[in-house]
This record gives sequence, structure tokens and C-alpha cells, in this order.
Amino acid sequence: MPPQYPVNLTVEGRPCLVVGGGAVARRKVEGLLAAGAEVTVIAPEVDPDLVALPVAVERRPYRAGDASRFRLVIAATDDLARSSFTLPSVARRGPIVVAVSTGGQSPALAAWLRRRIEADLGGEYEVLLRLLSEARDTIKAAGRSTEGVDWPSVLDSNMLELIRAGDIGKARERLEACLSSS
Repeated sequence: MPPQYPVNLTVEGRPCLVVGGGAVARRKVEGLLAAGAEVTVIAPEVDPDLVALPVAVERRPYRAGDASRFRLVIAATDDLARSSFTLPSVARRGPIVVAVSTGGQSPALAAWLRRRIEADLGGEYEVLLRLLSEARDTIKAAGRSTEGVDWPSVLDSNMLELIRAGDIGKARERLEACLSSS
């Protein structure tokens, strides 16, 4: 497969189609539902675990033109050669999304790497994100650009360790000190 361009799609409230009714289709459907999509499944045979999900199911073969009704179509098959995209293995922690892809060459490696990342992605990252987001909003409200901020230095300032220790006030102070020196 040629090099791929990664992208995050907003599918919330949008109609999406999954063609296929097996275990692979179920995983794809679960990911779409987690992102708020309105999912339809088209397949002659559909796994009972898939039917139990909040999706519309059409028990029939795919027909030419079916795709035109949907914002996104996923063929849950093994035919990678006909695909225009692959789906990464995804770790989520609140609004933080980390995607791992091998370009379809080894889904097992992508899933293994995702599990390793997921194990390290604790709740402290959500707190860190909230503090950084609040700081960005404050900077923007003051009419300043956030582009000139040395964010790597902010993130390397041990804020995460302070959050892990439960000292969010001290982490906020560290953030403010870093921002005032930028």
C-alpha cells in the first residue's frame, strides 16, 4: 500500500455504512458508534453481537449505489487492495485520541502498540489537557497568538509529575510561570 495521509474525521450524527456482518464489522461499528455516527450495516449474514448494537441492519448483499446515501463507507473485508484508507488502532482517554497504524501491513502490531500506549495514558493526561486548553483560551481572550508560546518547554516543565502527585494547583502555577516567561 502507498504512503497514507492520517486524518481524524468528524462523523457525529452523520450516516455511515459498514458492509459486512462479522467480527471485523462489529469492531468497525463500535468505533463509529463511539464517535457518534449513525450506522447502517449491510450484509447477508450478521453476527448476533452486531445486531445487539444500536445500528440499522439490512440483511442483504451490497448493491451498486448503496454508498451514495452515506458520508463514510467501510468495507469490513480482507480486500485491502481495493481500499482507499485503513483504520488505525485507537487509544482514547477523554478527548485525547492516539492512533497507531501500520498502513494495513500488520493490524496485530498496531493493536499491540496501542495497548502499550493505552496502558501509559492515565487520567493525568486529561487534567494536563484541561490546564493547557484553559491557558490557550486565556491567551486568545487577551488577543494574543498561541503560536509564539514555547509549548514544548511548558510540557517539559514537570507539570505532569505534579498532576500525578495530586498537586494541580502547583502544576497550574508552573504553567503560568512558563507562559509568563514566553
